[in-house]
Amino acid sequence: MPATRTIGVAVAALTLLGVATMSTASATPDDDRHGNRAVPLVLGHRGASGYRPEHTLASYELAARMGADYIEPDLVSTKDGVLVARHEPEIGGTTDVAKRPEFAARKATKVLDGVSVTGWWTEDFTLAELRTLRAVERIPDVRQRNTIYNGRYQVPTFQEVIDLSKRLSRELGRDIGIYPETKHPTYFRKLGLDLNPKVVEALERNGLNRRGAKVFVQSFEVGNLVEFSRKLRVPLIQLTSASGAPYDFVASGDKRTYADLLTPAGLRDVARYAYGIGPAKDQVIPRDAAGNLAQPTALVANAHKAGLKVHPYTFRAENVFLPANLRSSAVPSEYGDLFGELSAFWAAGVDGVFTDNTDVAVASRAEAFPRR
Repeated sequence: MPATRTIGVAVAALTLLGVATMSTASATPDDDRHGNRAVPLVLGHRGASGYRPEHTLASYELAARMGADYIEPDLVSTKDGVLVARHEPEIGGTTDVAKRPEFAARKATKVLDGVSVTGWWTEDFTLAELRTLRAVERIPDVRQRNTIYNGRYQVPTFQEVIDLSKRLSRELGRDIGIYPETKHPTYFRKLGLDLNPKVVEALERNGLNRRGAKVFVQSFEVGNLVEFSRKLRVPLIQLTSASGAPYDFVASGDKRTYADLLTPAGLRDVARYAYGIGPAKDQVIPRDAAGNLAQPTALVANAHKAGLKVHPYTFRAENVFLPANLRSSAVPSEYGDLFGELSAFWAAGVDGVFTDNTDVAVASRAEAFPRR
């Protein structure tokens, strides 16, 4: 079946399930205006993870103090069903668990979204056990300076991230939003640790499941966002990758890919349950054969035509993450011209950026959108 026809069938199914077939743009929390265009958002990717180990309260707090509009926790579950902030359920590279002999027997090989992975898993630890661990820098070869903070911070719960955002909002005199991502929802659902009800419960308990709350909820899968669209009043973001497909599609035999979701027809369908998309940045501005920034694709224009916002990821200062023409040297860990990359994306019309270097993004945005 052609991809466009398949997408159309899925939209019909969403309608039958009671999903509103319209954009949720009226519920947007990013309503600061400058002229005819909203000032793009700066989204603290896993906090300020260019400067502190990711997904720690210290990282989130630094991002907020640097000027981030939102802080982004990735959510996974503990054995006893508590949502905690980790990039993946496997925590061998983001905590000191590998050095803890009392947990050596917990090391296990599991299949995560079709890929065999060996390590330690949040779903095999109670919250109390997980709290005995300490966070470490995930990419120490690139961010050696961050390793000075290894062992200083615990793994935070989602509630602690919410509490932090509220405290900092009061202290800084501006709302610090939260932008949680549900990680591997199909995987956790099969374990009996469904993430969706826990997210809904947390937002409701904190008075955040309401129109106008400064909250986005995001996912690389589609089915759990569709479910959220029936239960949440906050904007939803469909994440996409430059390759592959949503794992819930793969698991169910659905042949659609992320590329199918980003066609004009696919974007119109996404707009039926989501407020925006979070594409890989190369899907907005690709790189040419030499690794340099090429011309923007039509994605931003097509998404805006469908009524969707565009929040690409991830903007980082180190050379290894930058286009070849914006690198300062051949040393992967040295800083290149992140200002140059951000300028190109502001010009391409994006509505926000996920960044590990909040301060650079805030300064770049101020240059591109001066106050009048």
